[in-house]
Amino acid sequence: MPRALELAASQPWLMLPDALDNLLTISDRMGDPVALATKRGERLEESRQVTMRGSVAVVPVTGPIFRYANLFTEISGATSTQVLATDIQRALDDPKVKSIVLNIDSPGGVASGINELAEIIYAGRSQKRIVAYIGGIGASAAYWIASAASEIIIDEASLAGSIGVVVEAVIDSDKASGRTRYSIVSRNAPNKRPDLGTEEGRAKLGETIDALGDVFVGKVARNLGVSADTVPEMGDHGGIRVGADAVKHGLAHRMGSLESLITELAKPAFNSPRINTMTTVKTTAELRTAIAAGTDPNTIEIAQAEQPDTGAVRTEAATAERERIKGINALASKGFEKEIEAAIDDGSSVEATALVMFKAAQDRGISLSGIKADAQGVNSAIPPAGSKEGERKAAVSAIVSGASRR
Repeated sequence: MPRALELAASQPWLMLPDALDNLLTISDRMGDPVALATKRGERLEESRQVTMRGSVAVVPVTGPIFRYANLFTEISGATSTQVLATDIQRALDDPKVKSIVLNIDSPGGVASGINELAEIIYAGRSQKRIVAYIGGIGASAAYWIASAASEIIIDEASLAGSIGVVVEAVIDSDKASGRTRYSIVSRNAPNKRPDLGTEEGRAKLGETIDALGDVFVGKVARNLGVSADTVPEMGDHGGIRVGADAVKHGLAHRMGSLESLITELAKPAFNSPRINTMTTVKTTAELRTAIAAGTDPNTIEIAQAEQPDTGAVRTEAATAERERIKGINALASKGFEKEIEAAIDDGSSVEATALVMFKAAQDRGISLSGIKADAQGVNSAIPPAGSKEGERKAAVSAIVSGASRR
């Protein structure tokens, strides 16, 4: 079976000699790619790189990360976010796959495409358990990808971190290269080509880098369920942490090995997605506070409102109804039977029934003094002269008070 070096050397290349030598050197380290694939397990159908270990799909995230796949990424062992996104979605959609391992050994790569890939992984956590295993190095873009998984497991001698963004630029000069480069920019876009040879130009480029770095930190904070303010310290302000130190500072959840992780995930008890510690909130204010603190929305649950004792509510309602009917019946006088019956049927209060009776009495020519006399000597405030509202209230009070004395 041909070695990777032989496969690379048999291809026609349009490449400078030094660059081709570098690629062939990388290819020479790979040995027999088919033999290596046999050791990794059975390939998942319709995927490029996913191998199956029982019900566990293993997705390799190795080497430098680029956005698009090409022959160089295939031969040199680099990784494409384009291929990763397709393979991970394939594993999420396949019912045979119960859990997914992102087998990470990468120093990072270009920023383009990383956020989209991480979002696919983050959303997939609700479907299946996705675990990132860092064996070797999981730095920069590779750590961004790892943080989106349900859990991060790291080998004790592996590296994690490098949370930040960097741009390196080479500036041509007459003395260094004998060449002169001119950039002519339209006057409406002076910042399109900042002069990196000046402090102002570097500061302008730095603004873009800082903005991208803030996105990086914010997404890592959300993925891990921590505050964005704590992420720089967790990652040693762009540095690298090793094994146990990465776990201690929250960059990884625990230490382990790839084989033990696959064995663990293959057990039936671990086929369901990882359940994070839930945060219970009771009010909108508590929900806002939890989200502001960087809590994973998938781990927030809304407490159900306390349900009242329906038995007690029914008893209280029945008691109130009996008192209402009793009070209305106490208002009954000869000639007002229809008003009393209607008040009981339509749910009127005692006071409202008394008002109806007062109006009915007025229609029948019964005076306020007669109503008061019927109230059996009840004293009530005499309303101001000429005040119809005061007269009405006094009459109602007299009727209700008189009824209560019967």
